[in-house]
Amino acid sequence: MARGAAVHGFADDRHRVGPVDETQLRELIPRVLAVLVHRGADFATAEDVVQEALIRAVETWSERPPDDPKGWLITTAWRRYIDLARSDAARRDREHAIGTEPPPGPTESADDTLQLYFLCAHPSLSPASAVALTLRAVGGLTTRQIAQAYMVPEATMAQRISRAKRTVSDVRLDQLGDLRAVLKVLYLVFNEGYSGDVDLASEAIRLARQLFASTDDPEVAGLLALFLLHHARRDARTRADGSLVPLAEQDRGLWRTDLIAEGVNVLQAALARDRLGEYQAQAAIAALHADAQTAEETDWVQIVEWYDELVALTDSPVARLNRAVAIGEADGPQAGLAALAELDPSLPRHTAAVAYFHERAGDVETAADLYAKAAEQAHSMAERNHLTLRAATLRRG
Repeated sequence: MARGAAVHGFADDRHRVGPVDETQLRELIPRVLAVLVHRGADFATAEDVVQEALIRAVETWSERPPDDPKGWLITTAWRRYIDLARSDAARRDREHAIGTEPPPGPTESADDTLQLYFLCAHPSLSPASAVALTLRAVGGLTTRQIAQAYMVPEATMAQRISRAKRTVSDVRLDQLGDLRAVLKVLYLVFNEGYSGDVDLASEAIRLARQLFASTDDPEVAGLLALFLLHHARRDARTRADGSLVPLAEQDRGLWRTDLIAEGVNVLQAALARDRLGEYQAQAAIAALHADAQTAEETDWVQIVEWYDELVALTDSPVARLNRAVAIGEADGPQAGLAALAELDPSLPRHTAAVAYFHERAGDVETAADLYAKAAEQAHSMAERNHLTLRAATLRRG
């Protein structure tokens, strides 16, 4: 079998066939793949045979869907794996070990999906490779979709995913992995936002929901709440021309109250367990922003307190920067400038924050110069345009 061929076939077929539920198929992918790996299949081959099973599903389910879709996919993929093992002379010893039937004991539990998350976030993988493999194996996205989302050539992404699969192909799923690494991978996915035809923010929420259903760890709940609360403000973050809208200027009528309510409920249940983590702290800050009917009503004093918690948990330079900004909002621009002066000026957005508080303090000339400097340091075109426009506005005014 040509490795990877099934991926593109499924990508083409699934958009062509109507009666097959694409969402259902994508949600089954990690569960089926995890079962095969748990039974002893190497990761790369398991992923290939699952894709072949998906193609067969698209071809046959439109006429008569099975009563047990997951069981059908597992059986079809496992039989294909056995056929490959038998036909490959280099795998004859392995074939004797795995036999033709799955090993005894429960292998189709929800824990299998959780183990797959751990595998994709294995410490031997770079963050970029872990993200790509998670989107491929757990998210069910095609290589083309992932490449478009990260704006790299499809061949480059295919090589990255292939190397990642080879790296974890011999990793056994007989012990727990690092849940914090899994959460970090999903956090990276969410922060990519939207690009191409894949909405990575929505995809990260979908995967976080899966993980939330598989474990009762309060930090998983905190991460899901954080995603929901941030995503609720998405429609208000940009104007029709693509320019950024600062939080204080956003039309709060565009914020999605359903996501805010869900996020707050998930967060409250997590905080009640009294096992605070960094994602719960970040979600609490997002919830305070969401709770304010206007920018002026924002409880900045309490936000500073939550940033104190976050800094204590992570000692993150970015958290310290955001805490300094919150201090300036709570206690005035001079307090904000004093807090920023204690931090490394090379931090991302440090210059923009200093410019903002100089503007608040009435020193518009200094603010304009700093906004222009911050624009040169910006990491995105939208941010650069926003800061450049702010500098020009102050200089005209």
